Amino acid sequence: MKHARVACFGAIHDAVEKDGQIELLDGRVVSEDEVVWLPPIEPRTTFVLALNYSDHAGELAFKAPEEPLVFLKGANAFIGHNAQTRRPADVTYMHYECELAVVIGKKAKNVKHEDAYDYVKGYTIANDYALRDYLENYYRPNLRVKNRDTCTPLGPWFVDAADIEDPMNLKLRTYVNGELKQEGTTKDMIFDIPFLIEYLSSFMTLDENDIILTGTPKGTVDVVAGDEVITEVEGLGQLKNTIVGDEVFSIKSNPVYSAVK
Repeated sequence: MKHARVACFGAIHDAVEKDGQIELLDGRVVSEDEVVWLPPIEPRTTFVLALNYSDHAGELAFKAPEEPLVFLKGANAFIGHNAQTRRPADVTYMHYECELAVVIGKKAKNVKHEDAYDYVKGYTIANDYALRDYLENYYRPNLRVKNRDTCTPLGPWFVDAADIEDPMNLKLRTYVNGELKQEGTTKDMIFDIPFLIEYLSSFMTLDENDIILTGTPKGTVDVVAGDEVITEVEGLGQLKNTIVGDEVFSIKSNPVYSAVK
């Protein structure tokens, strides 16, 4: 089943997909244009994999890692489907990263590789934008690269684990203004999902709604204000958002505000 969190009628609702529309848990059915999409999961700890596809590592002229390169992401970075992502005016290179997001379903500690999928609640799509101007070193990314507000769209749907037959064989694609720019498959991950759950749970406890962003394949290109970016993962749907500039976030640049002043 596909699950979502949306805002409409003055409240936040859990919902499911029904015949191409959105059914709120109170029974009302609404269309996509009647709601504001929120991230389908409220993330607890979010683990992010750097360079988990060898072709992407090569694209960046980095050697593929011999053990996972993991960093953490704050909750304020996440936004929902159809939202806007800010590109700061001083940035010269900003790119999307289409990723399979794995959602943990229960407390996990010292999980064995063969039992790892028992701890997965389901999956969603993440677009983990990188502002590469701020890259510091191989053990990237630092906070300014990957933890900026609005820079991690998530959704639109959260899909139950039982509905995804093989999460290690899903196609990933990214379209910029309707043009295919990135294409890959989860089978090309360096460290697969069971490995990552075993690895992370070996030194810390994972909890329900922790999220693992599993990395991105090659094909990342610069995006600028006005671009529409769609990231797609097979079986999970399409996640759309738009790049905007600093002026959208500055009330003093708004002509309505200026007229009132």
